[in-house]
Amino acid sequence: MSPALDLSGFSTTLHFYLNGTEIILNNPDPDTTLLQYVRSIGLTGSKLGCAEGGCGACTVMVSSYDKATQHIKHLNVNACLTPLCSVDGKHVITIEGLGDHKNPHPVQERIALCYGSQCGFCTPGIAMSLYALLRNNSTPSEHEVEESFDGNLCRCTGYRPILDAAKSFAAPSVKKAGGCCGGAGPNGGCCKDDKPELPSTIPQESSVRFPSVLFKAYDPTQELIFPPRLMKKSAEPLHFQGRKAQWFRPTTLAQVLQIKAAYPQAKFLGGNTEVGVETKFKYMEYSPFVYLHDVSELQGISITPEGITIGANVTVANFQKALKAAIETVSENEAHVLRAFLANIKYFAGNQIRNAASVAGNIATASPISDLNPVFVASNSTFSILSSEQSVDSTARVVPAKDFFVGYRKTALNPATDILTEIHIPLTRPGEYIRSFKQAKRKDDDIAIVTAAIRVQLAADNTILETGFGFGGMAAFTCQAKKTQAFLQGKIWGDKEALDGALEALDQDFPMEISTPGGQPEYRRTLAKSFFVRFWWDVIEQKNLNVQNENGDLSLLTQEIHRDLSFGAQSDKGTIQNSTTEIVSKSVAHVAAMKQVTGEAIYTDDMPKLHNELYGAMVLSSRAHAKIVSIDTSAALAHPGVKAYYGHKDVPGNNVWGAAMFDDEEIFASEEVHCVGQIIGVIVADTQVIAQEAARKVKIEYIDLPHVVTIDEAIAADSYIPLVKSIVKGDVDAAFANCAKVFEGQTRLGGQEQFYLETQAVLVNYKGESEFEIYASTQNANETQAVVASVLGVAANKVSCKVKRLGGGFGGKESRTIPLSCIMSIASYHQKKPVRCMLDRNEDMAISGQRNPFMGKWKVGLDENNKLVALDTELYLNAGWSSDLSVAVMERALGHIDNVYFIPNVRAVGKCCRTNIHSNTAFRGFGGPQANVIAETYMTEIAERIGMTQEEFREINFYKEGQLTHFNQELKDWHLPKGYFQLKEKSNFDARKAAVEEFNKRSKWRKRGMALIPTKYGISFTALHLNQAGAMLHIYHDGSVLLSHGGVEMGQGLHTKMIQVCAEGLQIPMDMIHIVETSTDKVANASPTAASASSDMNGMAVKNACDQINERLEPYRAKGLAWKEIVHHAYFDRVNLSANGFYKVPDLGYKWGENKGQLFFYFTMGAAVSEVEVDLLTGSHTVIRSDVNMDLGRSINPSIDIGQIEGAFIQGMGWSTTEESLYFPNGRLFTQGPGNYKIPGFQCIPQEFNISFFEDVTHESVKTVYKSKGVGEPPLFLGSSVYFAIRNALWYARQENGHPGSFSLSLPATPERIRMAVGDSISESSKLEAKQGERPFVLSVF
Repeated sequence: MSPALDLSGFSTTLHFYLNGTEIILNNPDPDTTLLQYVRSIGLTGSKLGCAEGGCGACTVMVSSYDKATQHIKHLNVNACLTPLCSVDGKHVITIEGLGDHKNPHPVQERIALCYGSQCGFCTPGIAMSLYALLRNNSTPSEHEVEESFDGNLCRCTGYRPILDAAKSFAAPSVKKAGGCCGGAGPNGGCCKDDKPELPSTIPQESSVRFPSVLFKAYDPTQELIFPPRLMKKSAEPLHFQGRKAQWFRPTTLAQVLQIKAAYPQAKFLGGNTEVGVETKFKYMEYSPFVYLHDVSELQGISITPEGITIGANVTVANFQKALKAAIETVSENEAHVLRAFLANIKYFAGNQIRNAASVAGNIATASPISDLNPVFVASNSTFSILSSEQSVDSTARVVPAKDFFVGYRKTALNPATDILTEIHIPLTRPGEYIRSFKQAKRKDDDIAIVTAAIRVQLAADNTILETGFGFGGMAAFTCQAKKTQAFLQGKIWGDKEALDGALEALDQDFPMEISTPGGQPEYRRTLAKSFFVRFWWDVIEQKNLNVQNENGDLSLLTQEIHRDLSFGAQSDKGTIQNSTTEIVSKSVAHVAAMKQVTGEAIYTDDMPKLHNELYGAMVLSSRAHAKIVSIDTSAALAHPGVKAYYGHKDVPGNNVWGAAMFDDEEIFASEEVHCVGQIIGVIVADTQVIAQEAARKVKIEYIDLPHVVTIDEAIAADSYIPLVKSIVKGDVDAAFANCAKVFEGQTRLGGQEQFYLETQAVLVNYKGESEFEIYASTQNANETQAVVASVLGVAANKVSCKVKRLGGGFGGKESRTIPLSCIMSIASYHQKKPVRCMLDRNEDMAISGQRNPFMGKWKVGLDENNKLVALDTELYLNAGWSSDLSVAVMERALGHIDNVYFIPNVRAVGKCCRTNIHSNTAFRGFGGPQANVIAETYMTEIAERIGMTQEEFREINFYKEGQLTHFNQELKDWHLPKGYFQLKEKSNFDARKAAVEEFNKRSKWRKRGMALIPTKYGISFTALHLNQAGAMLHIYHDGSVLLSHGGVEMGQGLHTKMIQVCAEGLQIPMDMIHIVETSTDKVANASPTAASASSDMNGMAVKNACDQINERLEPYRAKGLAWKEIVHHAYFDRVNLSANGFYKVPDLGYKWGENKGQLFFYFTMGAAVSEVEVDLLTGSHTVIRSDVNMDLGRSINPSIDIGQIEGAFIQGMGWSTTEESLYFPNGRLFTQGPGNYKIPGFQCIPQEFNISFFEDVTHESVKTVYKSKGVGEPPLFLGSSVYFAIRNALWYARQENGHPGSFSLSLPATPERIRMAVGDSISESSKLEAKQGERPFVLSVF
């Protein structure tokens, strides 16, 4: 029997400060996070973006006082994972503690004025990371600034303007950062790099692009002080009892052992970075929690001549600091092991996680893909373990790290008694070398695919005396390579036979199968060998051995790719030429930016809780295709706090709806489910936690039916949406018969998760009298209103939908938000109370759908001059389980399959495959980028096959002014060739291309590539009726103006532009105009905010309203009166000071099948050139430089448009490189959060990133508002210039490796696809054959 624990010495009071205010809470619930608490008391600036510490939207700063050192530590942490109970004695500062929009902190002001906030949802978290950096170092280096954001994500901006703002606080750097040593060299740089860095271009106190803006000076003495009362506070043991769990905060190791003896099942916590994820997403329940952070015996760090010893609960961040400090005190040889740890710590999660996570927690979690455990194993580290059956003074049991990991998530620890107390790392001995490795999809803040550490002890004659291998990602637990170790014993380092034999032994050590858990078996086997090859040559290089080298420059083999500081230039010259307006065409910061960066901007879930409000949690299908046999809700309804369950029988109106052409979806599944994640019902309860707990208790019995997941499976099953689209021009078959050359190929492209930082959210308020008010995070308020009315069985005039702003949309909130609004409306209808829901990230990704994956089959014919003659293509997209907008996506794809090339004979046929995954949907570009990639692929592959440079082949086939597209639209103001050649000259393309070829000649394992990619993008909805917009203008007696229009603000600056248009039209200052929200009861029948047409259409509607007002006020203007006097006199003369503006796009009317009529109003066009460097051993790459040149007509707001270009480009780059959607064969989405779905981060952007506009061009045919052009979607495809540059680098590699000619590379070009396309002996020998019926662990669905 466990001994009873005396609780008399444990306090039940939590005492901390929040933004300078003292907070005392009695017995808080251990399950409450810090984020939940601060939001519950109205501090909603901190956002929930993922709940797993992967996006940084929840970042706050936690300060603590160390009495021993009398030092105050300021740490940015993830509030979504930080337990409220853990902040005792600390000072928590949220974004609200910095400043407000009237008096912002310099951090807030600079981000806002440098255009660093678009949708704004991520902005408070980013500001808090920068703030924490400055609180610890008021003049950080530019390298430190760039690295400080590795735990934050932004989906809108492309990061560059945020970095510009942040670097205004920095002292210029003089050394390059990072490297395989983890920044252990001088000034945080590479230990082998002494090259001087160019000075910073970022001034200290003023904006780069707008010198007239003078920033507030930053004075660190004016910050919130650490509360003196907390300095005097001593840590005392705490005990809290919550609804489900207990919490203990011991302060001595003796107390820890006593608690463990009393509660053998107790769960030790360091930073809650792993357990928080387990409880949230794996639904694991623990009690009691034992928080170890304040146990001083577990926090020690000591350095001896033998090694470094750290207390088990030292955080990873403090471990990192200790290692860097130790390097300064030990010899260069002894420091090898310290640098090995630093190299992997550098890429261990993000700053927020490193600040919280403990080293022991990482060890004891025993993740099979741990970053650090392989280094412990290879370095012969040891772990000290105490048992609860021992006393504090007892001798600890010492376990070598190589014997510690015994199975999947199993260690040598006895979970009922043991605690890890210390870690000892021996210093490197003379003749000993060690290095660590990590490969992930994204370099920063990503879980590993494979991690490794390799150590060797050499005799004086280079005989191998001892080796140590530690691998993560190669087995179910951290493992060694025992056969390889045995083989190498006694061999000579540098002997080629020893290297070859070791590589063969590694294959034997890791015999995987196609279906091996974790996936990527061939790549993982390749990485294990590639790491060893790099280490082999690294030791040779360090020892300067005389070994035959056929690898070229050895440093390019032994060193990983290093990033330099990012920088760039933005020129608005071309887009403001000939502009005569006073307010339009001026760069004005986003009107809500200051409120966004101060946390004052309100998003849907930030709205205060309404009286009697309830929460809805959905019950989802766990099967891809099945009949529903029964639904048992008894356990769920018995759960305390649950009000009701609603399903298809409870829908008062129509349970069927459709987003576009087909009504083929049910709000609630009735008899069958067609995908994992399809909505079956909803639980309504008092709180989110209760509703979600109860939803998991609903038991559903199924009978499984056959399912299809991939495009190929759908084709084989003849499973399509019943509408085939096509465009045919000319006599294609006759043209092919006369072609001089004919080429065929196939291109596959993956989907893309929108990953808006704000997940779908809705609050439905039943107002009585059958009236409903919906506050929704949607791009499509009108359709939301219409479908909800149909589902409720009421007229649309009883339903209003309001949208203040979105935390990003990108097409993902055009149609897929509607079911959520309908479901919460049904709940509100029955309960007669408000009902709220905000989806968790994993729910959102599983339910909401993505960019459609595509497969394109193409056949292309050329004449004897290599001019395009004919194109015959079949396009297939993966629609998912319902049609949604897929047919419209296919229509746009068919219209963009030519890209910018004249092809006189075209047959393009598009089919939408119906599969059993979530219903795919709109995403920025809407089929255009997929078709453009297919077009550029056939252009690239054909150029390679005919031996012509890609650039020349493209250029000779460009459209010319006045030619007709394959859908018979005349090209007017066709400036693409001019802008293309301007970019080619600006980017110094020819000289750089030659330099790339020279670089590639001296390097076998590092290649560079370049690509110059053009685009044209048609602006208009392909559905004719959507090309309309409305606006409403009210002028009040004081002269202020209330503007409403049908567009939704989702970060693209639409409201800002509309205010500029209105201010220009009325000739009044912008600050006299206000937009409250988008609302269906203000502007009816609005089209969705999509298709890059919202500024065009709503701008013209606003201008139309202004024109009406101006006509009425003209008599008063003629008198020379000031604005307020004009309004005053007009009001008393009973002049109508309101106007309802309207606009419909003229000239449109394309007829599918006939191939007649105008499909698009005009084209936005542009080009991009990117240069990359690829590490062929791992598949990693860096973007050295990207230049983008766009034609946007006369921009309404150049800086906002530059932000749109940058953000779209980075999204396109992510789609084509790091963002890979994977599914289990049973149809369940595998990539369900930032943990394994990787959008680009701050250090993914091009090292040099330049934006410009076509110069010296006119736009006579453009009939838009002030001759501006749509910008949101067109630049996204240009991000794929990175993909084509990678492909170019691979082409060079493949030529050397005996694979001449062209090749196919599916998109995205992930590190796995890059590495496996190199065609070298290492990758080729790692390939596996599938057994009959064997399927990969996870798969792509294109």
